[in-house]
Amino acid sequence: MARILQINSSARAGGESSRLADAFVERWLAAHPEDVLVRRDVGREPLPHLDEATLGAFFTPSEGRDADQQARVVLSDRLIEEVRAADILVLGVPMYNFTIPSTLKAWFDHIARAGLTFRYTETGPQGLLLGKRVYVFIARGGVYEGEADTQVPYLRQMLGFLGLTEVSFVLAQGLGMGGGVAEKARQAAFAQTIDLVAGSGG
Repeated sequence: MARILQINSSARAGGESSRLADAFVERWLAAHPEDVLVRRDVGREPLPHLDEATLGAFFTPSEGRDADQQARVVLSDRLIEEVRAADILVLGVPMYNFTIPSTLKAWFDHIARAGLTFRYTETGPQGLLLGKRVYVFIARGGVYEGEADTQVPYLRQMLGFLGLTEVSFVLAQGLGMGGGVAEKARQAAFAQTIDLVAGSGG
């Protein structure tokens, strides 16, 4: 039995990236009915962005935190435990102004904590979230390749920093374009969700 953690980050109900991630999870669970799903929608229920007091709490040893600091780390601790408990991560990611939503960035900010999800060593940082598989479903209104693509490089770097190196990306691009481009891209992306589940042995 595997545990799946799905993070959707579209601000819209029924957003394209959420639909892709949902379709993948639905097919996955049909193929692996014994698996367990935990879903968190940071687009619909945003996480607070970090402030000075919360950062201070993160960098204060647990035995030295006062009551306010202890309260400030509760959410971050819970988010980290969700990731630690997961065998599979599924991210639904729209493109907002050429990058990921700030709500998804806030999620990364809460789970990226030294000593818990990564550590510094003599040879550089080392991710601690090992042995997990990640599937990322990205929806874009336009088509962005190479240097114009800021999402995939950032997500690959951020996930890798945490030790999450087994990552598959599915991109639905041109969803805001006409001439049948959007529907063709949508169908191709949904087809890839089937291929990914089939490739898992399901």
